[in-house]
Amino acid sequence: ADCRYTCHQECRSLIQLDCRRPGQCQSQLSPESTLLPPCTQNVTQTVKEEKPEPLTIQEIKQKIEKYNAKVTNCLLMKLNDDGTYTGFIKVHLKLRRPVTVPAGIRPQSIYDALKEVNLADMTDKRTSFYLPLDAIKQLHISSTTTVSEVIQGLLKKFMVVDNPQKFALFKEMRKDGQVLFQKLPLTEYPLYLRLLAGPDTDVLSFVLKENETGEVEWDAFSIPELQNFLMILDKEEKDKIQQVQRKYEKFKQRLQQTLKEARGKPG
Repeated sequence: ADCRYTCHQECRSLIQLDCRRPGQCQSQLSPESTLLPPCTQNVTQTVKEEKPEPLTIQEIKQKIEKYNAKVTNCLLMKLNDDGTYTGFIKVHLKLRRPVTVPAGIRPQSIYDALKEVNLADMTDKRTSFYLPLDAIKQLHISSTTTVSEVIQGLLKKFMVVDNPQKFALFKEMRKDGQVLFQKLPLTEYPLYLRLLAGPDTDVLSFVLKENETGEVEWDAFSIPELQNFLMILDKEEKDKIQQVQRKYEKFKQRLQQTLKEARGKPG
């Protein structure tokens, strides 16, 4: 009655109005004057993904037995007495930007790993380099290990000192000949997803990529890192310009050749 807002009848419960006169709108709404009849056309609706009910220990045991029966590389899952379980996941590292690591540090030894020695703390010197494209890292984790902990564990194994917020873990799925990526929330449990999907990495695999969703806190980058990014962007821009120039140079040459061949011919 006040703002003349109009909606479908099935949408009425979803409407939240900031009325200038609180209480007036709802009391003066009438189906005859303000509500349209139910829409007969197809409408795209946003449906919240329902979380599946937690599995019982017996259900987990059955799924682990099925999972282990399909494993061909001895990377089995193991059920603990408290209902938790451990297993392996493989993470593909598809990073386009360089990462920052300590300079002049020796590789991590078994002793360092057992004692949880952080070699990155031994020097303040830093250097940047590109990780090999599509490198694969295998992790042994628990069913209680979150995505956030997986990211931190991967960075620690490669002695990467960049802020973990610069990275995100995605699940990669193949459907109808297409490759689909979905970013995982930091509180998700990757091993649980692995258990549900089975050991086949063609069905589900994990990928570590740069966080491209606008959630990166750029203040977390150091000045040298930002300067590195500018240098990379400048190089990519120059390469793209040269690529376009070569393309049209070839087109120009073919056009000139065609004109040359056409001279003297009728028409």
